[in-house]
Amino acid sequence: MTQVEAVALRERAQRVTSVTLQIGPLSGVEAQLLREAFPIASAGSVAQDAGLLIETMPIVVECPACGARSEVKPNRLVCAHCGEWRTRLVSGDEMLLKSLELERDNAVDSA
Repeated sequence: MTQVEAVALRERAQRVTSVTLQIGPLSGVEAQLLREAFPIASAGSVAQDAGLLIETMPIVVECPACGARSEVKPNRLVCAHCGEWRTRLVSGDEMLLKSLELERDNAVDSA
């Protein structure tokens, strides 16, 4: 909510109508619990009546042995190309603010 408020202030928005988040399966964030908590967290803010959209990000690892990047399952972080188990996590543990829909002086803009 701190990021949402900061963007709304920077863009001189009267209110936020939509918030889109990207969440990885390894982020530790439970999407359904976040959906339930969002109205409480946004109460009294510029995003009080905003809709919340959640996009799930894939888990991607990079292999130091063959250099390939692979989309993998949460409990199997091995290279899909060569089977190496010592991979580096590239994405899948993030929670990112992707976009906001803002309302300014009766006009809707995207940020």
